[in-house]
Amino acid sequence: MASQLHFLDIKGKTLLSRDYKGDVATDAIDQFPLLLLQSENEEDESQFKPYLSHQGVHYVYIQHNNLYLCALTKKNENIMAMIVFLSKLIEVLTQYFKSLEEESIRDNFVIIYELLDEMMDFGIPQTTDTKILKEYITQDYYKLIRKARKADPNADSNTFVQPPPAVTNAVSWRKDGIVYKKNEAFLDVVELINMLINANGQVLNSEILGEVKMKSHLSGMPDLRLGLNDKGIFTGSGGGLGDASATEDGKSIEMEDIKFHQCVRLSKFENDRIITFIPPDGDFTLMSYRLSLAQFLMKPLILVTCKTKIHKHSRIEILCSVKAQIKKKSTANNVEIVIPLPEDADTPKFTPEYGSVKYVPEKSCLIWKLKTFAGGKQYHMRGEMGLPAVEDDTDRTLGNKFGNGLVSKKPIKVNFSIPYFTTSGIQVRYLRINEPKLQYQSYPWVRYITQSGDDYTVRMK
Repeated sequence: MASQLHFLDIKGKTLLSRDYKGDVATDAIDQFPLLLLQSENEEDESQFKPYLSHQGVHYVYIQHNNLYLCALTKKNENIMAMIVFLSKLIEVLTQYFKSLEEESIRDNFVIIYELLDEMMDFGIPQTTDTKILKEYITQDYYKLIRKARKADPNADSNTFVQPPPAVTNAVSWRKDGIVYKKNEAFLDVVELINMLINANGQVLNSEILGEVKMKSHLSGMPDLRLGLNDKGIFTGSGGGLGDASATEDGKSIEMEDIKFHQCVRLSKFENDRIITFIPPDGDFTLMSYRLSLAQFLMKPLILVTCKTKIHKHSRIEILCSVKAQIKKKSTANNVEIVIPLPEDADTPKFTPEYGSVKYVPEKSCLIWKLKTFAGGKQYHMRGEMGLPAVEDDTDRTLGNKFGNGLVSKKPIKVNFSIPYFTTSGIQVRYLRINEPKLQYQSYPWVRYITQSGDDYTVRMK
């Protein structure tokens, strides 16, 4: 797939390289900074491509922090497969070094070479599971853990390499011999909701980014079967991943971008719509999905309305209200309402009906915090701030003060967390755990949580 792999700094200088095939000239990478600069100066869409070509050599690259990771090949390879491998390489190195930057490359080049040799062989990806790699490539010793053959007790202990059994097993993501005193499995259904709400409280756009996360503390080689309320979610007319699903009131929605962990038996899912798997040990993401909800979700979970009035040569008056439009038995936790303010505002005075308000001058905003917010409740907050830079009667709205005089109102940002609740209505019906050899008793636990995403915003009046 790849003939060479290179780590380069932000200026394009090579920090570390690995040549797998020898069919690409060693100085071919010297052309990459020039090609990258040329593509950025061009006006067409070539600057958005993840690859460049020059004299028969293809450069596939991604940027991470202050680094470029670049793979070189002369053949007509699968570009997306190479990008996925480079992304997995970043993920592995980040888990080893906590932060992958130029300094960590320079300080750990020995272990990086070992990882590159194990993760790719003659340009073909091999093991990319960090848990498996950490069994025989360790941070502490920066070398392979080697073991001599038992048949030859006089052999040099550094002569032969014994790979972990999980590498050669059919289940490469889990090793044998795992034992726990108490066998437990924890499932977390986490949904991040993004919404764009206008000043009248109407939802303009919304989506859910969901994940089914799992923590496995199970002995042996357990075989798990997960049952969801999947009659609507997984039984679309098309028969593929990401078909139509249905809400509790019968309205159909579009479930897109369903992704499973490699442990899930996709053939079993395609034929019978059953999720069966042998889990890795520890934490992992079993499934992720996305829902576009603009067609049926007509009210925001946390509704914020904010009115402002600016008085000439004096002050800003702020009247803000927030309402939890969720079921009364549900409670939103750690609610934060970030309200933008003009940069020259000062002498703040706030009177919240509930919670606390903090003025953050370095970010030109105020933050209204409500630790717990029960469903159906509504609270108000009144504030007043000085505004010495107002000079005429035309500045009557807060929008006139943003952007150095430009009329552009910044939206309100809302953060929250709602436990025991999912917006999509997805539920875990059962989690069956079967270990045929040990036959132990297990304890599955399930938890639901809905959180605000990075783009839950409300436009101001």
